[in-house]
Amino acid sequence: MPSEPVPRRSPTVAEVAALAGVGKATAARTLGNYGSVSPAARARVMAAAEKLRYRPNNLARSMTTGRTQTIGVVVADIGNPFFGGVMRGITDRCEEDGYAAIVLSTDETLEEEKAAVSVLMRQKVDGLIVASAAVTAADAGHLQDATARGIPVVLMDRLIEGIDLPAVIVDNREAIRNATRFLLREGHDRIAFAWGPVAEKPSTSVEDVLALSERDIWSATERLHGYLEALDGAGIPFDPALVTGCELTVEDTAIAVRDMLTLPEPPTAILTTETNAMVGALQAIRQSGLSYPRDVSLIGFDDNSWSSVMDPPLTMIAQPMTHLGETAAEQLMAIIAGTAEPAHTELMRTEFRERRSTAPPRTRGAPGQYASRR
Repeated sequence: MPSEPVPRRSPTVAEVAALAGVGKATAARTLGNYGSVSPAARARVMAAAEKLRYRPNNLARSMTTGRTQTIGVVVADIGNPFFGGVMRGITDRCEEDGYAAIVLSTDETLEEEKAAVSVLMRQKVDGLIVASAAVTAADAGHLQDATARGIPVVLMDRLIEGIDLPAVIVDNREAIRNATRFLLREGHDRIAFAWGPVAEKPSTSVEDVLALSERDIWSATERLHGYLEALDGAGIPFDPALVTGCELTVEDTAIAVRDMLTLPEPPTAILTTETNAMVGALQAIRQSGLSYPRDVSLIGFDDNSWSSVMDPPLTMIAQPMTHLGETAAEQLMAIIAGTAEPAHTELMRTEFRERRSTAPPRTRGAPGQYASRR
């Protein structure tokens, strides 16, 4: 009976050092990416490691350096194309420094987020990037606990009131304010806003809507403020019937927008704040027997790949998703390496991509006829 093949033994640091003609300590520092090594010695060690097909022992390296060369990333919904784009930026930047990212999704719930952070801390990650569901410092004890244990945290996409952590965000308020002003210039004064969170009863004033926003994540609240500021600047009275108070699922948004479209004075334009809300609004328009932009103009947030191939193509607010992820990872890498500036917030701009889902408003005249409101 033939004997079992003997598994090929992995080369050791000592063997790499011997081939490179350097000391074992120099080889260990090079392969572990810590300490000081001359460029010439580093080049010889890396060439020897490649020739021997050396693969690092991460456990041994972490015991030597105190680092695992991993970071944890906590996102609200890994199925959301926005977070997919962000993760591309994070992983690309991590690879440059020899880091791997462990990604956990929370379904936008604080309890799932706390559990995810706990799991990542047990995995001994070297740092965390978090798109948090926390609204205030009272919600963010798990993140404060991580930093107290020496695990740096960088916030991504959202800020948390009362928490001073480095963050990378986009200017959500400006983005929606500018999109609303665009619709106002087109002649719209009945602009619906597809936004959450769930309302316990219909809002009857701007104060009701603002109180509701205090329960929502920072980015969504900023978008609401941008919408309200644009209306106020144009002297347009706020109508709470034009702001959804629902979960931003496709189904709930479709119901809410469909109800708006049956109002005695329906909206002539709809602003949506994320992908599910856009899909829900599209469903509501179709289910109501209407079309865009003939009957209602439409603008969305997050420019997905399908937005430009819709018929007509959709006007969208595009976030710098990949760059946002790269920058968050870069901030975290700098903190881990001890080269970071004091905690600061990096604010990025969005891009307004005008296509063909908007037009001047039209009002129904005789059956089958439309008259411009201008």
